[in-house]
Amino acid sequence: MTTTTTTRKKRRRGKSKKNHYFTQEHENYIIEYTTATRERRDVIYRYHIGPALEQMVEKIIYTYKFTNLQNVDCLKEECVIWLTTILDKYDPSKGSKAFSYFSVITKNWFIQKTKKQSKRQKKEVPIEDIVKDNELENISVHHEYMSKREEWEFWRHLMTEVDSWHTEDMKENEKKVLKAVQILLSNPDDIPIFNKKAIYLYLRELTGLNTKQIVNYLNKMRERYRKFKYKWNEEVF
Repeated sequence: MTTTTTTRKKRRRGKSKKNHYFTQEHENYIIEYTTATRERRDVIYRYHIGPALEQMVEKIIYTYKFTNLQNVDCLKEECVIWLTTILDKYDPSKGSKAFSYFSVITKNWFIQKTKKQSKRQKKEVPIEDIVKDNELENISVHHEYMSKREEWEFWRHLMTEVDSWHTEDMKENEKKVLKAVQILLSNPDDIPIFNKKAIYLYLRELTGLNTKQIVNYLNKMRERYRKFKYKWNEEVF
């Protein structure tokens, strides 16, 4: 056997090593983490989950070309910290692997950051070209503040509304979809970056259901949402 042939075989064997940083062992630690005591959680995260999440986030940054983002190193740290806060939301009974679940969430998190930065760059026009004096500038800032506040109030009331929905008469899969929607609503800053296809992908990962099933259950919830939106527009709250 020639040296060239041996080298090629070694390269092939090397390519098969995928996700060596996020193994079944790490999956098991995440499952344990969701029910562990605070002291045990600290140990599990420091020595097992934390390093795996850091490598996963770094891999996603380079795989999907998020390296062009401004302050990408700071964003990497921010993303890992954020993932830490939602570790206990992972539910293995829904059928998805922890690596798949957190990979999708991480990728969407960076997509959001990419779109936000792109949108901000388009808006970065010299202030003197937009406003003529301090009065107009103050009006602009006030309107922006009021718009953000109204948006925040909308999501807060919607989350409260969804949390109030009774689940006694729901089928098990319908409860899964509702829970996934609640997780989505708990991070309203992420929602604007999702298109329809991305939302269904996100919900599929969270529930383990197919798109048709998800659509059916979302249609059942749509009437409740319409009633909520009507009350909101009528300023009933």
